[in-house]
Amino acid sequence: MDVIALVGPSGTGKSHRALIVAHKHHADAIIDDGILIKDGKIIAGHSAKKEKSKIMAVRRAIFVLPGHAEEVRKAIETVKPHRILILGTSENMVHKITKTLRLPAIASIIHIEDIATRSEMEKARFYRLKQGKHIIPVPTIELKPHFSGYLIDPLQSFFKRSSTRRRRLGEKSIVRPVFSYYGKLSIEDTAIKSIVRNVIMEKGPFSKVSSIHVRHLLAGEEDQGIRISCEVVLTYGNHIPTLIQQAQKQVREAVEFMTGMVVHEVDIVVKALYIKA
Repeated sequence: MDVIALVGPSGTGKSHRALIVAHKHHADAIIDDGILIKDGKIIAGHSAKKEKSKIMAVRRAIFVLPGHAEEVRKAIETVKPHRILILGTSENMVHKITKTLRLPAIASIIHIEDIATRSEMEKARFYRLKQGKHIIPVPTIELKPHFSGYLIDPLQSFFKRSSTRRRRLGEKSIVRPVFSYYGKLSIEDTAIKSIVRNVIMEKGPFSKVSSIHVRHLLAGEEDQGIRISCEVVLTYGNHIPTLIQQAQKQVREAVEFMTGMVVHEVDIVVKALYIKA
C-alpha cells in the first residue's frame, strides 16, 4: 500500500476533483475530512462536515478526537487498499494525517493549482464562502445514513475518455454543514497564550510563566502551523529535563486539541529557580 495526497486551501475544489485524481493515479481509497472512502462507500470514520463548529471540524479532519484514528486504522487493515489518496489544506496537514493513521510516507503530493485553473478555484471558493456548499465524494444514497447535516443535491462526475464517449466515474453529494453559517473562524494569539499559561501553571513545580510568544508559519496567506515559546520559573528540588519534556508534550496536545492548529515546536526556557523559604 502506498499514499498520495491532494493539497490546496479550503474551498478550492479538492473534494470536487478527488474522484478524478484518484482514478488518474489508480488510488482505490480516499481519505477526506475524517472519513475513509472506498469504491464509493464510506468504510469508516466520521465526517468533519457533521460537526457544529469549525474548531471541532478541524479536529475531526486531522483525526485527533478520541477513538477516531483507531477506527480508521482498523478499517484500512481490513479493506487493504492498494493506494490511498489523502485530501488536505496543506502539506503539513496531510503529513500529520499520515502519521496519525500510521500510514506509509506520502509518495507524491499533487497541488490543486496544478489541476485547476484560477477561475475554477475562485468559483469553488464562491460556492463555499457565499453559499456554504461542501462536496463529499460519495453517492447521495450512501451518504444519507452517515450524514445529519443539510443535504442539498447529488452531483454527477464524469471522466472524459475520448471525444465521443464518457465513462461515469462516480457521484458526489453537496451538503451545507451547520458551521458554514458561522463565518470565518479566527483564533487570537491571546487565546493560545492563555491555554499555554493554564496548562503549565496546573503543574505544581512551575511558579511563574512569562514571555509567551506564538509564531505563525505562513505559506502565502495560508497558516501552516505555529511555534510556541515561553519562559518559566521552577521550584527548586525537581528534575528539570523531565518537567520540561512533560510540559512541552502537554502544551502541544492541549493547543492542538482545543484549536485544531498544528504545533511544530514548544520551546520552554527556565529563567530562574525559586527556593521556598
